Amino acid sequence: MPIEVGIWKVNDTKVDRIQFSPLESETKLEAILEKDISIISEDVLVIGRQVPTDHGKFIDILGLTVEGDLVIYELKKHQTPREVAAQVIDYASWVQLLSYDSIVELYEEKNKISLEEAYENKFHAELPDELNNSHHMVIVCAELDQGTERIVNYLSTNFNVPINAVYFRYFKEGTNEFLTRTWLIDPAVAEGKEPIPTGKKKESWNQRDFVVNFEDGPNRSWNDAMKYGYVSAGNGSWFSKKLRHLFVGARVFCMIPGGKGYVAVGTVTHKAVPLKDAIVTVDGQERRLLDLQLENNNFQHDLHDPDLCEYVVAVDWIKALPVEQAYWTKGLRANQNTAYKLRNQFTIEKLEEFFGIA
Repeated sequence: MPIEVGIWKVNDTKVDRIQFSPLESETKLEAILEKDISIISEDVLVIGRQVPTDHGKFIDILGLTVEGDLVIYELKKHQTPREVAAQVIDYASWVQLLSYDSIVELYEEKNKISLEEAYENKFHAELPDELNNSHHMVIVCAELDQGTERIVNYLSTNFNVPINAVYFRYFKEGTNEFLTRTWLIDPAVAEGKEPIPTGKKKESWNQRDFVVNFEDGPNRSWNDAMKYGYVSAGNGSWFSKKLRHLFVGARVFCMIPGGKGYVAVGTVTHKAVPLKDAIVTVDGQERRLLDLQLENNNFQHDLHDPDLCEYVVAVDWIKALPVEQAYWTKGLRANQNTAYKLRNQFTIEKLEEFFGIA
């Protein structure tokens, strides 16, 4: 049973209890929580209010955690009827089927910026590649009836269902308004529940686009790669083997990591091979890369060691820029892998716009 919370105003002469007041409406509570969802959780981004389901119902508030899980908030300004537990579970049955693209679309229907930008603004991190691997349910109320309390505890304790209830008291004194909060179940316990996985919700891939991280430095030169048309990686198979996923005809966006950004886009013309076997096209003619004038660096390290040498993928650059002109903006996708599939539509659209391609 939640513990009753009271507020007393204390001054030098007396102590006055501030009396509990009923909330004017569920809409007001929605507005309060949308404005600052941290009243319930620091790690939730609000996707939207009154989110319509395919069953003709509306979720009061739908949120997204920093881990990429969805949170369903069902609000009741007064005491909860026990039917609210069935209602929130019904919403969950719809939420569990939402794809990555559907979640992005839901957010962008209700907001003026992309989900990628909003997530980065909120959490100072990139939107995960997978969303909605699990979900949580929270009943928000002014009073929790015994039937709802029993159902929530039963589901959480016996079936590991990630459901909880939070009990609000609203107080008003003059123009000042106050909220107090009490959880039915410790949130650390409730959020730690691991429901049956509903299947990974990755953003779809267009079967064409990749990103390559090009480490411009002592072992390879972006100036050479830009001039002769290639990307490369080495110093271990963990780095170089990712290049082998690039196929002839794939579109590659080249990224200079370390706070720089995207510098090029092009089409793969030859698959990954060891540097000693690399062929590139110069002025319409195929040339052995090692026969060309390259910057004096450590590019030829471990030349005859198949595990440590540089591997090269030949690329016909559509547009390539010096490092100083690298492009970056909030919400763009990047990760530590040498090469990876670019699934994020927001990043694709931003890069196509920047490089002037379709």
